[in-house]
Amino acid sequence: MGLPRWLPLFAQLVVLQLPGTWAEDTIRVFVVPHSHMDVGWLYTVQENMQIYAASVYTSVVRELSLKEHRRFIAVEQEYFRLWWDQFASRTQKLQVRELLAHGRLEFVSGGQVMHDEAVTHFDDQILQLTEGHGFLYETFGIRPQFSWQVDSFGASATTPTLFALAGFNAHVISRIDYEIKETLMHAQEMQFVWRGSQSLAEQQEIFTHVLDFYGYCSPPNLSLSRRVGYSWEGEAPLLTQFQNEEHNDLNDPVTVRNIGMYVERFVMDVKSRAGWYRTPHILWPWGCDRTFFNAGVQFANMDLLLRFLNTEASQLGITVEYATLGAYFRAVHAHNATWHTHGHQDFLPYSSEESQVWTGFYTSRGPLKGLARRASALLYAGESMFTRYMWPSPQRRLDPHWALKQLQRLRWAVSEVQHHDGITGTEAVKVRDMFVRHLKAGMQAVLRLMAAIVLDQLAPQGKPTLLAGSEPKGYSASVYNPLAWTVTTLINLTVSFPSVTVTDESGHPVKAQVQRSKEIPHKYDLYVLTTIPGLSYRYYSIRPTEQAPEGKQATATMAFASKLDRKPRKPSTRPWGKKLVSVKNDCYTVFLDPDTNLMHSIWERQSNRTVSVTQAFLEYTVSGDKNDPPVSDNYVFLPKGPADPAWEAVRVEIVLGRLLTEIRQFFYRTLAAKEHTYAIYSRLAHVPLGFDRELLCHRLEQELRVGPLQVNREAVLRTSTHLQSLRVLHSDSNAFQMQRRLHRDYPAHTISRNYYPMVQSAYIEDSRTRLVLLSEQAHGVSSQGDGEVEVLLHRRLWNNLDLSQIFNVTLRDSSIVRPVFWLLLGPLPLTTRLRPQSGLALQHRPVVVLGRLTGKGPRRPAARQPEAVTLPPSLHLQILSIPGWTYSSNHTQHLQKLQKGEAGKAKPDLHRVLLRLHHLYEVREHQVLSQPVTVDLKAVLRGLGTLVAVEERSLTGTWSVNSLRRWRWRTRNKGFAHAVPSAGTCLARLPASPAWARQGQSLCSRCRGSRPSAPHGPVVTIGPKEIRTFFVHFQRP
Repeated sequence: MGLPRWLPLFAQLVVLQLPGTWAEDTIRVFVVPHSHMDVGWLYTVQENMQIYAASVYTSVVRELSLKEHRRFIAVEQEYFRLWWDQFASRTQKLQVRELLAHGRLEFVSGGQVMHDEAVTHFDDQILQLTEGHGFLYETFGIRPQFSWQVDSFGASATTPTLFALAGFNAHVISRIDYEIKETLMHAQEMQFVWRGSQSLAEQQEIFTHVLDFYGYCSPPNLSLSRRVGYSWEGEAPLLTQFQNEEHNDLNDPVTVRNIGMYVERFVMDVKSRAGWYRTPHILWPWGCDRTFFNAGVQFANMDLLLRFLNTEASQLGITVEYATLGAYFRAVHAHNATWHTHGHQDFLPYSSEESQVWTGFYTSRGPLKGLARRASALLYAGESMFTRYMWPSPQRRLDPHWALKQLQRLRWAVSEVQHHDGITGTEAVKVRDMFVRHLKAGMQAVLRLMAAIVLDQLAPQGKPTLLAGSEPKGYSASVYNPLAWTVTTLINLTVSFPSVTVTDESGHPVKAQVQRSKEIPHKYDLYVLTTIPGLSYRYYSIRPTEQAPEGKQATATMAFASKLDRKPRKPSTRPWGKKLVSVKNDCYTVFLDPDTNLMHSIWERQSNRTVSVTQAFLEYTVSGDKNDPPVSDNYVFLPKGPADPAWEAVRVEIVLGRLLTEIRQFFYRTLAAKEHTYAIYSRLAHVPLGFDRELLCHRLEQELRVGPLQVNREAVLRTSTHLQSLRVLHSDSNAFQMQRRLHRDYPAHTISRNYYPMVQSAYIEDSRTRLVLLSEQAHGVSSQGDGEVEVLLHRRLWNNLDLSQIFNVTLRDSSIVRPVFWLLLGPLPLTTRLRPQSGLALQHRPVVVLGRLTGKGPRRPAARQPEAVTLPPSLHLQILSIPGWTYSSNHTQHLQKLQKGEAGKAKPDLHRVLLRLHHLYEVREHQVLSQPVTVDLKAVLRGLGTLVAVEERSLTGTWSVNSLRRWRWRTRNKGFAHAVPSAGTCLARLPASPAWARQGQSLCSRCRGSRPSAPHGPVVTIGPKEIRTFFVHFQRP
C-alpha cells in the first residue's frame, strides 16, 4: 500500500536528530529488490496480471539472467503460478530454474498470498501456506525459509509460530503501532527472538526483524526538486490513475551529473537506518507496490549507483550489494549477537499515526468474512469426506482426479481470500465481487463432489438428482460430521409443510421440532436432533406426514409462540425475581424483563449463580468528510463519540418447543416503525435423556439480524453484566490462542484503540464466572466498560477520500448481515473445558446434503458404515486430506526426478494422506485436558484401513522432521546460538523446552528448542498447543 504521507518529514527529522549511535564498523547494506503485488485490492487478479504482474516476472527473469550480480525476491505464489502456467515460455522456465539453483532468485514466505494476520483463522493461514509450498516444492524442490509479512495490518503472535513450524529461520514484519515502533527504534530492539506461543515457547521461537518507518518501500523522495528518488520506471500503466502528480513522476536517471546527489541521499538514508539496528548489517527493501514491471530500467540505474557507492566505500563507510533475504539473515546470524526475546503478546491493534487507528477492518465487509469462513468449513468437510471415500476401498464410480479438481478449486479460492486486502474487506467493490465469485464457484464444486460421494454410498438408485423443478415428495438428508468426535446437535432445515415425519436410515422415527420460519413467509424451520460419530454419516428421510409410509405418524412436534407487546426503550427498574419471564433448559435459565423486553439475567446451574446480562444494539456515528476529520473508512474506525442506542422499541416472541425454545427479539428504530432494523434470535436446546448433552446444553445460540444501517453509522451489540472484569478482555489470536487485552486510556481515539480482532472467541470474567462469546466469523471486539463486551457487527460508510472516490473502496451499501454467536456462561473450569470444543462445534457443524425423495420407502446405505474416527477430547483433527501432490517424500529422490525432468510427468499421489493433529489446550490451562496426549494412530485410523507407514513432516509437509534444521539464536537468558538439528537426529527421548516437557525431563543441550522425535511407530505423544503433521499410508486393497 506504499508509504505514509507523513514519512518524508519524519525521515528528515530523524536524520537531523540522530544521536550518533551508528556502528563504528563499515556498514554493509543488503539491497533486496522486490515488487509488492497485492492479490486484489484495487484491481482483480486478472487485471493485475494484464497491468503489471506478468511483466514483473518476465522482465525480472530476463534481467537477472543478463547479469549474475543481480538479485530478486518473490513472495505471493498466486501471481507466479499464473505467470508460470499461462505466460512463461520454455526458455523462461529454464532460466527460473537456473536462477533458483544459484540463489539469484529467492522465494520468501511462499504462500499463495501475503495473508492478513488479524482476521484470518490459523487453519486458513496454514492452507494458503501449504498451497504455495506444495507448488514450489513439487515444481522446483525448494522450501522457503524466511517470511516477508510486510503489509499485514498489525502482527499476530500466531503467524510466527506457524512459520517456525513450517521450518522458517527468520520472520519479517513491518506494520506495528507507530508508538511501539518508535520505542523499539530508539532502543535498537527492532530485531528480537519471538516466542509466539506461551506453551511452545522456545520450541518454536523465530528471529524477527521489524522494518523501520520506511516499511517495505524504498525511502521516499526527500529533495526539494523531487527528482532524486529510487524509482526510474515510473508507475505501472493503471486502468485508473490516481489524480495526484507524484504518482506519475519519473525520477531522473542516474548520470555523471547527478550521481553526487544520489550518493549523498543514499548515504543519508543508510546512516539513518543504521542507528535503529544493533549490527552493521542493514536490510534495504528496494521496491514498492507494482515495481519492477520494467526491470531493465530499474536495474540499469541501480547498477550505476551501487557500483559508484562501492568505489567510494572506504570514504563513505558503507558497502552495498544486491542480496536475497536469505543472504541478509545469514550475515546477521553469523554476527552471533545476543538478542532480547518477545513473548506471546501480539502487535495489535495497529495505528499508523494518531488519527489512523486500523481497527475498522476487523468488521468491514461482514458478508465476505462470513462467506470465507463457511467456504473454509465446507472445504474441511469435503477433504475428509473424500479421504474416507477413497479408503479403505473406493467404490470407483467416482473419478478421483475429477474429485481432486473440485477440491483444488476451493483450496485456491479460500487461500486467495486470505490476502491482507481480501478477507479484511479493504478492497475495491469489484475485487470483493471477484472473491465472492471464486468462493461460490469453489463451494459449488465441492458440493457437487459431496453429492456424488453420498449418492455413490447409498444403495443403487440411479444417478444423483438435484433439488430442482417441482416440489418434491420429501427430502433425503445425508448428514456428515467432519469432526473426529461424536457430536450431538440440532440440524436445521427449511421445509414448506408444517406436519413432518422424520425417519432414520433404519426407518425409525427421529425426534424433531417444526415451527414457523422467523423470516420466510409460508415456510417452516425444522430442527432434527442427531448424534453422529466422528467422520461418519446419518441418513434421514423427511416427508410431509400425509405422504409418510403407512403407520408413520408425525414425529416433528409443532412449537407454539407467545408474544410480548412492543415496549419503548427505558431503563429497567424491575427487581430481581419479580415477575420476570423465564426460559430454561437443564443448564441455563434466561430471564427477560417484561417492562423492556430485554434480557435481564441468566442463571447457571453448575455454579448456582445468577448473573445480570443485558444486550442492546448501539451505533457509533462517524465522519465521511475529509474536511471534517477524522474519517472512518474500510481500514480505520474513528467514531465521533460514544455509541448511542439504535432503537426505540422492542417486541418479543417466545417459541416454545420440546427440543428447543427460541426467543425472538425485534428492535425498531422508531416507535412507529413497521419494520425492525435489528433482531436477536436466541435458542436454548432441551436435550432428552440418553443423549450427550454437555456441549448442546451449555450454550445460548444467537443469530442476529443487523441492517440496513444509515450512512456513516457503525453498529455494535453490547452485552453488559455485573461481572467485575475491570475492562480486561480476552480475545483470540487467529483462533489458535488467547490474548489478554487491558483497557488503556489514550490522548485521542481511546474507543477505537481498545478494539481488537475476534476471529472465533472472546470472553470477560471475574474471580468466579466467565462469559464467553463464540463467533462464526471475524469481528472487532472491545470492553469499553466494567463487565461489558461489545462486538462491532456492521459498517455503512461513505467518504470523499481519494481511494474511495477513484477506486470505489467503499462500504456504502444497504446490506443486511446475520452474524451468529454462541454464549457460554459458567465457572472458570467449566468454560475453560468447553470453549475450545464449542468453538470447533460452531465452526464445523455437520454438513447436510439434500436429495429428492420420489417414493415412500426410506433410503438406506448399501453397506455398513466404516468405523468412526474418534480422538481424545483435547485433540482436534486439523486436517485429513489427500493433497494429490506428485513429489516423492524422499527429498533426494525428488531432486533427482526434477533434474531428469520426470517430476512433471508424475500423476497425483492418491495413496498419501495428509494428517494434522492439534492439541487444543495451553500448558496449565486445565488440570486434565492440558496434559500431553498419547494416541495410537493405527487404532484411531483403523476405519480407513490398515496403517502401514507414518512420516512426520513440517507444517506444510515439505520437510521431513528428521532433516529439518532450524537456526538457533543467542538470547539474553541463554547463550546458545547455533543451528541445531530438528528432533529426528537428536538422541534425547523428548525435545527440550515446550513448557509441558520441562517438568522432570533431562535433555541434551544440543537439542534445545527442537521438535519432538519423529514417531518410530504409529504411537505419538502430542503436548499442549502442538500442531503435528504426518503423511500416513494405508495398506492398498
